[in-house]
Amino acid sequence: MTAETSQTLDRGLRVLKLLADTDHGLTVTELSNKLGVNRTVVYRLLATLEQHALVRRDLGGRARVGLGVLRLGRQVHPLVREAAMPALRSLAEDIGATAHLTLVDGAEALAVAVVEPTWTDYHVAYRAGFRHPLDRGAAGKAILAARQNGKAEPGYTLTHGELEAGACGAAAALVGVTGIEGSVGVVMLADAVPERVGPRVLDAAREVADALR
Repeated sequence: MTAETSQTLDRGLRVLKLLADTDHGLTVTELSNKLGVNRTVVYRLLATLEQHALVRRDLGGRARVGLGVLRLGRQVHPLVREAAMPALRSLAEDIGATAHLTLVDGAEALAVAVVEPTWTDYHVAYRAGFRHPLDRGAAGKAILAARQNGKAEPGYTLTHGELEAGACGAAAALVGVTGIEGSVGVVMLADAVPERVGPRVLDAAREVADALR
């Protein structure tokens, strides 16, 4: 810590990061051990974060991320979309298919940015705001594959006809981007995804991930 930074704020942010990395919450004792501070400090941090709905505690006393984080998260989408647009435009023009950036929203995949190619006679209409289950479609399945593989790059996922009859898709997860779970992909009208599309989508996902780090 330097003289220009706030130790209390730093600890509060570290609490949020620790809670975001666990599905089952953490106790005061566990947080105390991870932060290297006494339990009294942790109690104060949690009480302050609870006042802002950034943290909640269940009946067992385990602290979890609160719903207030969702309000902050809504402001992230425009920033993520802006960072991803150059890679999506390049992907759409190169492949001649609709490119998209999809993020996890609860149990669903949410398209937050979509770019359609300018030179094709026809392409799949795919709009920002489109939702679908994570276990259907290339975008969601690529995200689930990344969850299973942990930090290892899982490659790309191909699907056909899962979201729209006659349409196929290719997607690759964003890897190594803290706090963001998503994928980059394309959707096209075809019987099968051409061989070069998968590797090109994977390259685009790497470009977007680099832009978001």
